[in-house]
Amino acid sequence: MLPLIENNVTAIVCLISAVIIQRIFIKELRRGTDKEEIEGIKWFGLAILFWGLGAFINVLCITLFNWETSNKILIYLGVIISLANSLFILLSLQSIEHDSKRSLIVRVVQRFSTREFVGLYCAVLGMIAFVFVAASYSNSAISNNFIWLIDIPISVFVALSLFFELNKAFKSRQMQFMYLPTFALFTLIMIAVLQRIIPQDRVVAIVDQEFWSLMGTITAISFKFLFIFLFSILLYSWKFLSENEQQESQVNRLTAENKALYSKLEHFEIASESHLDTIKTIKKEITGLREAQKTVLSERQKEVLAYLAHYGTTKSYGEIAEIMNISVDGFQTHIYQVKKILNISGNAGKEQLITYALVQNLRINLDQNPAT
Repeated sequence: MLPLIENNVTAIVCLISAVIIQRIFIKELRRGTDKEEIEGIKWFGLAILFWGLGAFINVLCITLFNWETSNKILIYLGVIISLANSLFILLSLQSIEHDSKRSLIVRVVQRFSTREFVGLYCAVLGMIAFVFVAASYSNSAISNNFIWLIDIPISVFVALSLFFELNKAFKSRQMQFMYLPTFALFTLIMIAVLQRIIPQDRVVAIVDQEFWSLMGTITAISFKFLFIFLFSILLYSWKFLSENEQQESQVNRLTAENKALYSKLEHFEIASESHLDTIKTIKKEITGLREAQKTVLSERQKEVLAYLAHYGTTKSYGEIAEIMNISVDGFQTHIYQVKKILNISGNAGKEQLITYALVQNLRINLDQNPAT
């Protein structure tokens, strides 16, 4: 009765959990998550799925064909399921992220590609299993405990590696409070292993058979439940960290874009200030020209400017004054007054006066000045 309860509970819980985990894996793939980052979800899901399938097949064989749990075919099937489960867990261990050094068995797995490791694993254990099956199938003297020896070393190595990798992952994520559940998982797996290798007849001499069977059922169910629980915690923490990394990446990207925009804004501000200064200067010059155009000069001053415009590029002030039949001092006095009126100063004053005269179209009457 107890084995049937164990298999029913295991089949229901593991199959439902496997379906949920595989749906999470598919959903993450569709979201565009890197397949290598979520490869562990697939392998953990397959490990749980094989547990469920093995339990479901046991239920069918016990209920439909009335097979005993000690039937060698069921034992062989259990060994195969356990070996497949160990394979999937080994493949998933390298996907458990942490900053510490990997365990030895994980480093061995990482030396091969997935296909190479699966092929090597199946080849080696397949040959060993064949020897065990050939030796035990037709020999009733060989107990079921002997058949389980195929799986025991692998189960122990997997349990140790899983224990170390989970603790390292939880430590890396500041979740040291999960050490106790991982230790409990390791302990339960070791108890389950002991139940498989200790002969039943020797156990009965020490403890009650019903108690031993009950402990075996509770242990088998408990470590599977705890395994699923720890994996769920690990999956949730991975998801949480992944979302945090995505948010940090987005923050960094937005910060970089903000800095780039701020740099462009400063550049535009500097350019705008330069343009504003240029515009102010142009406005000032235009205002000066407009004011100059509004300036009223006397006829004598216009005449001086006209002569300056005509002769200024080739003759000096004294020569122009002589042509106008006025003194140099008088000519320079007129020039000074015009500069003051037009607000002209500096060494380029003469050129500015000539330009002004040309703009104002001030010309001399050459007929009245034959000296020209």
